[in-house]
Amino acid sequence: MLRSHVLTLAAALLLLPALPVLAWADPTADELLKKYDSVMGPENFLATIQMTAHRDDGTTRTYKMTVLKKGSEKFRLSFAEPAAVRGQEMLRQGDNLWVYMPNLKRAVRLANRDSFQGGDFNNADVLRVNYQADYSAKTVADPSRADAWELELHAKTKDAAYDMVKLWLRKSDLQPVKGEYYTASGKMLRMAEFSEFKAYSGLMRPGKIQMKNMLATQRYSTMSWDAMDTHVDPPSGKFVLDDLGK
Repeated sequence: MLRSHVLTLAAALLLLPALPVLAWADPTADELLKKYDSVMGPENFLATIQMTAHRDDGTTRTYKMTVLKKGSEKFRLSFAEPAAVRGQEMLRQGDNLWVYMPNLKRAVRLANRDSFQGGDFNNADVLRVNYQADYSAKTVADPSRADAWELELHAKTKDAAYDMVKLWLRKSDLQPVKGEYYTASGKMLRMAEFSEFKAYSGLMRPGKIQMKNMLATQRYSTMSWDAMDTHVDPPSGKFVLDDLGK
């Protein structure tokens, strides 16, 4: 009797329609780019940062600064050290950048692709992290990095920091681990390594970026985040020219 019931159940199961096999889909290029922006440029934050520029002659110079960001269009940076730049401030409103010079008591226009304080990051690297607005993205197969997704980005606006960028985000948590930055002709200008991952106000992100200069190979700069508070809502009045120097 038991054998008969088992055979009947087996036969019934064979008649059931096949169930679809569930699988996690790979993230799209747009999803990966959105993740990058959310990690490297959260909506609002207040942070303290250090940049050390290592120059061709072996000398270094360290800058300490406070940065404030509101939304995707407003960014303000104030220098605390060294003494030569104390009181200088940088402001971004949308596509426009300025640096406030306390000795002149006025703000001067900046270009996105100019060097940030003579180091190996450019102004847009620091003041404008909005890759979704600036680049179109596609994923690229990289057989040498099975642990990471590779993104290839092409500038769709003149305000982009570079003409072409390659980014690698590790598959385990979608944190950026490497970046390469190119001219329109395909010459590599810079290469970045992301490290020291930790949580800031609950946001996991790299605590350090080392930017290598591929044209002057003795040069490189490091950017380190000492602290970051993402639970802030700065007033819009902090992001106007008239407030600089106050």
